[in-house]
Amino acid sequence: MRLSPAPPRLSRSPALLVLALPLAAALAFSDETLDKVPKSEGYCSRILRAQGTRREGYTEFSLRVEGDPDFYKPGTSYRVTLSAAPPSYFRGFTLIALKENREGDKEEDHAGTFQIIDEEETQFMSNCPVAVTESTPRRRTRIQVFWVAPPAGTGCVILKASIVQKRIIYFQDEGSLTKKLCEQDSTFDGVTDKPILDCCACGTAKYRLTFYGNWSEKTHPKDYPRRANHWSAIIGGSHSKNYVLWEYGGYASEGVKQVAELGSPVKMEEEIRQQSDEVLTVIKAKAQWPAWQPLNVRAAPSAEFSVDRTRHLMSFLTMMGPSPDWNVGLSAEDLCTKECGWVQKVVQDLIPWDAGTDSGVTYESPNKPTIPQEKIRPLTSLDHPQSPFYDPEGGSITQVARVVIERIARKGEQCNIVPDNVDDIVADLAPEEKDEDDTPETCIYSNWSPWSACSSSTCDKGKRMRQRMLKAQLDLSVACPDTQDFQPCMGPGCSDEGAAPLLTTLETGPPSHDGSTCTMSEWITWSPCSISCGMGMRSRERYVKQFPEDGSVCTLPTEETEKCTVNEECSPSSCLMTEWGEWDECSATCGMGMKKRHRMVKMSPADGSMCKAETSQAEKCMMPECHTIPCLLSPWSEWSDCSVTCGKGMRTRQRMLKSLAELGDCNEELEQVEKCMLPECPIDCELTEWSQWSECNKSCGKGHIIRTRMIQMEPQFGGAPCPETVQRKKCRIRKCLRNPSLQKLRWREARESRRSEQLREESEGEQFPGCRMRPWTAWSECTKLCGGGIQERYMTVKKRFKSSQFTSCKDKKEIRACNVHPC
Repeated sequence: MRLSPAPPRLSRSPALLVLALPLAAALAFSDETLDKVPKSEGYCSRILRAQGTRREGYTEFSLRVEGDPDFYKPGTSYRVTLSAAPPSYFRGFTLIALKENREGDKEEDHAGTFQIIDEEETQFMSNCPVAVTESTPRRRTRIQVFWVAPPAGTGCVILKASIVQKRIIYFQDEGSLTKKLCEQDSTFDGVTDKPILDCCACGTAKYRLTFYGNWSEKTHPKDYPRRANHWSAIIGGSHSKNYVLWEYGGYASEGVKQVAELGSPVKMEEEIRQQSDEVLTVIKAKAQWPAWQPLNVRAAPSAEFSVDRTRHLMSFLTMMGPSPDWNVGLSAEDLCTKECGWVQKVVQDLIPWDAGTDSGVTYESPNKPTIPQEKIRPLTSLDHPQSPFYDPEGGSITQVARVVIERIARKGEQCNIVPDNVDDIVADLAPEEKDEDDTPETCIYSNWSPWSACSSSTCDKGKRMRQRMLKAQLDLSVACPDTQDFQPCMGPGCSDEGAAPLLTTLETGPPSHDGSTCTMSEWITWSPCSISCGMGMRSRERYVKQFPEDGSVCTLPTEETEKCTVNEECSPSSCLMTEWGEWDECSATCGMGMKKRHRMVKMSPADGSMCKAETSQAEKCMMPECHTIPCLLSPWSEWSDCSVTCGKGMRTRQRMLKSLAELGDCNEELEQVEKCMLPECPIDCELTEWSQWSECNKSCGKGHIIRTRMIQMEPQFGGAPCPETVQRKKCRIRKCLRNPSLQKLRWREARESRRSEQLREESEGEQFPGCRMRPWTAWSECTKLCGGGIQERYMTVKKRFKSSQFTSCKDKKEIRACNVHPC
């Protein structure tokens, strides 16, 4: 797809733009009117002085902004579609965007910029470069462009369109050809567009985040991945406004990319911990396999976190798997209120967004890096026809998850004395419990090392660190948390009268009285092994805690390395498998049945051999005794094929009643029906009937006659093309006489014959019994300048006598060919 950026705006004397005229409906104008319009050299010199009566109620033409938003985000691109409902069409159009209550005759009246998608269909007006118009005048039912919203502070914007169909302009200040968008000033899918204000709340607040996945085959049936569907581990943090984890319109960091594409939170957690001064709590919750399960079977993933006055924002994300780089989450959710308190509860429905790092369009698209990397953006229903969220009508995407953030405690003196509720007012809470260890069972670590010395050598705030070693990662699809941990501390330079150290430093060996001896820290725990399978290397470090007093150099080693082995039994023929998925439902609703579970090959053997590990398991399952269940049903069958081969249809599935009649009546449904959507059906070209043959174009000798037909519907979606619309054949009236005087006599006779025929037609009741007809109208202008067009004329009923029948007394119409010479 090629996008042509908007050209620079002109800055000349203002002139009135057609679409800014206060028209409210369709207006008719003539070529003569246009000829009288002077050519202005102002800002937009194309002026259409339309004349006509007000016409209401036209709905066959519509202007639509993708997603049907009521608000725009400054600087964001939106797809704008101008369409006609079949069988209507339009030949030309004009599209502009104006600030509210502006006329469009000045450069500053226009808002945002347009971008051309298809240069064969659309172009910028040469004498009004802020407006978009057609490249070539022809029949069309749909055009699309991008509109880039103006910067913050612009206010509301009116998108306006005019439609040209033959000689009619359709334009509306209100209705289907006008769309009003106002600048967004509220949270949009987790992103706050208003500037984040400083927090005035006191103390701290503790929250619980609960994530409810609603992405299932029932809610999103198109191409739903039945195997390995899941939500990755949740990763995020409570942070200050100086740190951005991710945001719409920004670029994904390496940590965000790894979550988006691989579902791995390890790098993201490392990035968050490196911002320890800006982050209060790292938010983590376990992955969810499969993506949806009833809450009475498994609790929704949750995590607890805290906020304070400087770190009052919360962001998180989780990957929708499998997918190219699709995620859901919140960005910079502010939990501080304007009243200097803490938000009680936040409930937000989530739709998927694209990280801009992979160009796949389906759940299981092959890896296809986006080069160059694109900005993070929400997915829409018009992104690609193969997308599982595609909707040709451009509707909104059904939400795939919901997040609930609820305050569970407050600590310290609160400056907001207005109670949220009676139970919530607690001046001081008991010390918070230690966070639950959420280390996955598939990650095997060593114990934590002792804390290192404080990084500050004076009585200032610093950091200290501890480490642990990842001994084994049994399932590479389940991310293992970081191997380093940091805490704030005060340096050792503080005196007894000063501030006490926040945390103790590492213990060292016995003090040395030799002025040339170094004082070393203890060895920090071994690093993780360099490989995940087989033999590799690992290292550990220590540092100089005190240099020799005599100024000599420390010669003691500060680093050691050694060999290490992980998963000794692994070999080039080993497989790496995902974790087992959840067990399927029992095949029986009562008595003994079977249930299955599945897993996938994460990485095939390096030597190219086949993976011998099993990918499915089955075991028996016992349900309640059958005699206690009066209604025994078989499992649902697979969904049938869609009832149509294209377009919208229906599909069904059934189940059978297995229980005996004497056990009781069963009122459960045995068949379910739902809608299904396939690609649009081809529409063949549709034509009118052939017109009557025209008169011979010669009065004597050899000539030709023609007949024509019109295109009623252009072919769409691969339908059959249009056949010929003009046919001609030879005609021969009589030989042309060589005697000029005799020939003139014949012409005179023919002319008199035609005149008498016309008089007969105009005579009352001769040709049309029971009717008095008005004379024939003049022939209309030819529809084409060359190549064979048509002309029309009409005879209408002036008076109908009582004795006449309606079928024998009605308006007449004639068609003849014109301008048949080649172009």
